Amino acid sequence: MKIKLEREKCIGCGSCSALCPKYFELQEDGKSHIKDAVKQDFEEFETDKIECAESAAQACPAQCIYIEK
Repeated sequence: MKIKLEREKCIGCGSCSALCPKYFELQEDGKSHIKDAVKQDFEEFETDKIECAESAAQACPAQCIYIEK
């Protein structure tokens, strides 16, 4: 499974890091970041368990978090 983040769409509301601090944190530029992510066009992180990331994706007002199962 993959957790993806399209950073350029991020508005920096912080809902993802509040709901899922295991995977998300806010950076100095005010935008979200996936911890330990591989940076490409999208930040991407592979994991066996998406846990709270699905809740973060649903709560994101910018809809810039994607979960691939």
